[in-house]
Amino acid sequence: MPPRSSTLTAAALFLLVARPALAADNTDAQPKGAAVTVLKAAKSCFDNIVEVSGVVMARDERQVRPDRFGLKVAQVMADPGDAVTAGQPLARLTDGANAINVTAPVAGTISASTAIVGAPASAKGEALFTIITRSEYDLVGMVPTRDVTKVKADQTARVAVLGAGEIDGKVRLVAPTVEPNSQLGQVFIALTTDRRLLVNSSGRARIKTGQSCGVAVPLTAILYSTAGTVVQVVRRDRIETRRVETGLMSAGQVEIRDGVQEGEIVVARAGALLREGDPVRPVGENADAK
Repeated sequence: MPPRSSTLTAAALFLLVARPALAADNTDAQPKGAAVTVLKAAKSCFDNIVEVSGVVMARDERQVRPDRFGLKVAQVMADPGDAVTAGQPLARLTDGANAINVTAPVAGTISASTAIVGAPASAKGEALFTIITRSEYDLVGMVPTRDVTKVKADQTARVAVLGAGEIDGKVRLVAPTVEPNSQLGQVFIALTTDRRLLVNSSGRARIKTGQSCGVAVPLTAILYSTAGTVVQVVRRDRIETRRVETGLMSAGQVEIRDGVQEGEIVVARAGALLREGDPVRPVGENADAK
């Protein structure tokens, strides 16, 4: 039987030799691959939008003249830009010793006036006042032929008018023809606001023509490559490259019409350095989903 001290020495040497091997085994157990931030593909709804550029126009205007000849303007009681009510006196006219008042036939906003004290006023001459009836305005815009059929009466719109900011609008009328040279159709969008609008000011409308709901991912998850438009999906901690068909886009989100299912885990920031089959370590609130 060998001495006890020799037995202890041999056991110690075995442990020293085995320890690196155990450490290597522990290293192999650690997750491999690059850490990637992931998220879950979720459903979202996107508005179908048609954009229209145009100018602000009065929907209807009434011109105001006296009903007889031989009159002169003695007093002007309203100016361009004033809001007036039906029957409100606009000017006082005289014919010798007689005087009459010219009144507003409708409520609205005075858009123009030629009334000057001492100037003649006639039933056949230039209008003394022009009134925008009921202060109603339209944005009259042009739409490409491909979008004309999408636009219908009563669809809502958000309209950005130069000098007035964003206001609400609604499609009032779509012209039944298109301009032959430009192939653009005309759309009239009724504007709803208490703000003062300037005729002929430019505006841009976003008309909501419908809505599409489906799977969505952030724009950063989309990768454009020689293989087409792709999304990188994580399955069993490895990269799968999926070719996708994209749809509408809004607020940094992209509609995925085909290629990714709801609930699948995708790389939040797709990268060209990640290849099909690469091992990865998912990071994020959806990292545990496989």
